[in-house]
Amino acid sequence: MTDVLAVIRPEDGSEELLNGLIRCRPDRVTVLLDERAPDWGSDESEVGIARRDRLAALLQAIENRTGATVVGLAGDSDQLRGWRFDRVVRSKTGTPLAA
Repeated sequence: MTDVLAVIRPEDGSEELLNGLIRCRPDRVTVLLDERAPDWGSDESEVGIARRDRLAALLQAIENRTGATVVGLAGDSDQLRGWRFDRVVRSKTGTPLAA
């Protein structure tokens, strides 16, 4: 069983992340949103809603393209204290998430 932590930022591209995850052949993926805004999950602005829609599409793409199960989404690394991962995959910055 391979557990992978995928660390993303809202403005990161998804293709590099997905390719990195595919290479890891994960069974389970936990996604850490590396965002310092504590209200990202409840932001009802157009930007906040669009961000969550892109995030949902990315989570679905992770499951579809890797065959892994996305077991959770963390908004802060403190939520993962004590968790262990076989690999950590980060996406590169500067490329927008696919809509």
